[in-house]
Amino acid sequence: MNKDQREIGRKLRILRYAEEIGHVAKTCRYFGIGRASFYRWRKAYAEHGEAGLINAPPIPKWHANRTPPEREEKVLYLRRKYHLGPMRIVWYLARYHDIKMSDATVSRILRRHGLNRLPRGTRMRKVHTKRYQKQVPGHHIQMDVKFLTFKGKQGEKVRRFQYTAIDDATRVRALKIYKKHTQANAIDFVDHIIEKFPFRIREIRTDNGHEFQAKFHWHVEDLGIRHAYIKRGTPQLNGKVERSHRSDGQEFYQLLSYKGDVDLEAKLDEWERFYNFHRPHGAHKGKTPYEALREKL
Repeated sequence: MNKDQREIGRKLRILRYAEEIGHVAKTCRYFGIGRASFYRWRKAYAEHGEAGLINAPPIPKWHANRTPPEREEKVLYLRRKYHLGPMRIVWYLARYHDIKMSDATVSRILRRHGLNRLPRGTRMRKVHTKRYQKQVPGHHIQMDVKFLTFKGKQGEKVRRFQYTAIDDATRVRALKIYKKHTQANAIDFVDHIIEKFPFRIREIRTDNGHEFQAKFHWHVEDLGIRHAYIKRGTPQLNGKVERSHRSDGQEFYQLLSYKGDVDLEAKLDEWERFYNFHRPHGAHKGKTPYEALREKL
């Protein structure tokens, strides 16, 4: 006797017992079943005979309208590896996998797998639809320094400094690592970005840090580039470079193991290219900085 036949026999005994004693409630208490189940079985038996007493096949574990598992895996991979928010995941899937998905669907997937919250210390920022920015590449460059601390091979503390320049109009960036935090390095970095950026630089904006004082200022001015200081205590005036440093922390340094300066410089160069050429940017609704640059030029 198979499983279905045993189930049919059990339900028939219950239905016949109820007929014999003429009391549904007592029958349900005796057999330990709910009255709703009893009435459902009796109705099914009356309409379909013994076939109506066979248990219905279970609901598929994967609902027909649910996102296919291979797509969910791509969403989870981008979240776990790069800590991307729902909107940026949508852009990545559309760009690199030709997958169209709403940010609400991505959010549901993350919530279902317990990944709607990022690791402690990781701050999320909503993608704004309106931003202030210059329209001409090179018209306004924001520059700043990100302080880095690594553990060396002997467990010693290693301090490094990432000099960063970002174009206000396109978000194209240039990055370079230095061992010291000095005006000489800031001057070297200016020469580096003039060679690196594919457009003429008209103005560089910095905070009042010691690396951007007189020698740096006059070096920039002598190059025919205006140097402007932001007001003290207002880092939001250099908000784009500050925000890009948060992206560095979340999407690059958080995943990096320090193995020495040569390895660090190579990986930073790779990250810079990825940021400029392949990473969808919120300011451009998913386009990369160099795509925005081509449109503006």
